[in-house]
Amino acid sequence: MKSNTYLPALTGVRAIAAFMVFFHHFNQTSFPKPIFRILNEFHTGVTVFFVLSGFLICLRYYDSCEITPSWFKKYIKNRIARIYPMYLVLTLATFAFAWYIKDNAVYGGASYPIVLLLMNVFFVRGFFDDFKFTGVAQGWSLTVEECFYFLAPLFFIRIKKNIKYLVYLPVGLISIGLLLVAIFSHVNFYNFYGNCTFMFLYTFTGRCIEFFLGIYLAMIALRDNKNSSRPKATLIGFVIITIAIGLMCSVPLTETTKFGLYSPLGILSNNLILPIGIALLFYGLISEKSWIRTFLSTKVMDILGKSSYIFYLIHIGFISKLTTDFCNKNIDQFYTWMDDKEITWLSNFISPSLLLILSVFIILNLISIVLYKSIEEPMNLYIRRSSLLETKKG
Repeated sequence: MKSNTYLPALTGVRAIAAFMVFFHHFNQTSFPKPIFRILNEFHTGVTVFFVLSGFLICLRYYDSCEITPSWFKKYIKNRIARIYPMYLVLTLATFAFAWYIKDNAVYGGASYPIVLLLMNVFFVRGFFDDFKFTGVAQGWSLTVEECFYFLAPLFFIRIKKNIKYLVYLPVGLISIGLLLVAIFSHVNFYNFYGNCTFMFLYTFTGRCIEFFLGIYLAMIALRDNKNSSRPKATLIGFVIITIAIGLMCSVPLTETTKFGLYSPLGILSNNLILPIGIALLFYGLISEKSWIRTFLSTKVMDILGKSSYIFYLIHIGFISKLTTDFCNKNIDQFYTWMDDKEITWLSNFISPSLLLILSVFIILNLISIVLYKSIEEPMNLYIRRSSLLETKKG
């Protein structure tokens, strides 16, 4: 496979991953228990993103990687173009909106919003358990992503010299994370690497296996041009993913364990078993013909996948809140009107809460597509074509 090969099915996967996280956050205790427990563990969409990042970055840069100033500057510029513009816009808007309505929840209870704003802008907040959900709350995952982006070229150089570093590097990173926890768990510094649960769930040192499995998959794909009509890897990957989520669902929920993820079995399932299944599924999607690949490659899934980064950033936060309030008000009025007209078939078929979730889901997708076409895509192309970080000649 060529490094510049476009894989539409994996673009569609991005949409599915973002939708999983959406339904995880909009889960309702009123749902039937099996559905509630499954959606409760749909945070696993983030794991899909991490494996996909490892795969795509390796696919695009592994063979061409050079540790030279010019190459690295261009690489970083491309990463900035992809991630930063929309994140910066939404972060500034989130803090401005929080200041306007006096919403201290965005600050995580802290009394220094300017410092927190800078921590969010420069992706620093993700290293602190106390601050990880400040600003654009789900943006904690971008700290993990950025750590990988900066270190990936160094990883590729080491792996090229010795394939065993595919194992040595994640083991070393996890060891560094545990060492930081051993040191800083006894230091009162806003829970910087304050405990093992935080380290394994919210930092790159704890989540690195997901990226390295993506790297390993890309190395196979770069040298494998097979295209099978039997979706063997696709099915095996899906089964392993189902098992991993099932293991998390089997963990009893308590006041302190609100998700199966917050347990040793949940961490093992999410950080190791699940990524293996995801990597196998990805391999199937790029090498095997199946109805899943066909569906994920459709034009609808393609545009939803391309706008999924924005959808992920806005599915909770002030845009989501405004959308939810708007939908809630209109749905209440709609159901009142139907009651007055003695129309009962819709209320018997779908509850107001489910209609609200579906309405918010559709509207946020439409907003995401508009923002992608009007801001994200043009800014991405502009930065990539600009002279940002490049040394001017003459």
